[in-house]
Amino acid sequence: MARPFLIRDVTSPPDMHALEDVQIAAWGYPEREVLPSSMFRISAATGGVVLGAYPEDSDVPFGLAYGFPAMQGERLWHHSHLLAVAPEWRGSGAAVALKLAQRERAVQQGLTRMTWTFDPLIARNARLNLGKLGARAVSYHPAWYDFGPGNPVPADRLMIEWDLTAPSQERPAPLPQGAEVLSAGRSGPGIPRLDSAEPRLLAEVPTDAEHLPDDLRLQWRLALRAALGEYLGRGYAVTGLARDGERAWYVLEGAETQPSSSG
Repeated sequence: MARPFLIRDVTSPPDMHALEDVQIAAWGYPEREVLPSSMFRISAATGGVVLGAYPEDSDVPFGLAYGFPAMQGERLWHHSHLLAVAPEWRGSGAAVALKLAQRERAVQQGLTRMTWTFDPLIARNARLNLGKLGARAVSYHPAWYDFGPGNPVPADRLMIEWDLTAPSQERPAPLPQGAEVLSAGRSGPGIPRLDSAEPRLLAEVPTDAEHLPDDLRLQWRLALRAALGEYLGRGYAVTGLARDGERAWYVLEGAETQPSSSG
């Protein structure tokens, strides 16, 4: 039976300090990688959104969402920097609830667009972003973060864009229909096909990347970098995650098949 939880704004420094522990629980970060509570404090005072997820019967948070206003030229939007849920709460619906609450706060500020990044190797996050929230990935960023020489796989990221004026409705995972530009081979990814002009493309992604050895994860990283980087650079967007049994594919759509966005 699912445990009930609450989402609420975090406003006091002691409660913000507890959000540091959420990051460690969710990602196993060393303390030097954790976003400190002082950043939550100043952001909350200057237009940022700091949310915590709490068991209904506890004041100890198990999840958080954090973002802030961003601006480029005359475009103003909300950028979501952190979404974290402790492992034992994954699958509880808390991640979706945190994002929807964050969306509500951004809309109250008059903003119509939200962005964030995620690791394209992590298929469960793709399902959340693309299927459950209905957002899309619009650009690929190699080595977006530098976590130091002890990390053998570069920290590439996809940039998500979420139109806050569109209804948010979970979409079921579609079947893989389209031209395959990346698929699994016998012992890893095949060679990406980079010359397709079809309006709907498929790029396979492993569903267990966290458990693959470093050399295989690196192969998948570079194959996805080539395929997604090429087609997103040509105006495609990643609009869904298709599933068939234990396999998953990113769905890429050309500009002519994408819905218009007001963000």
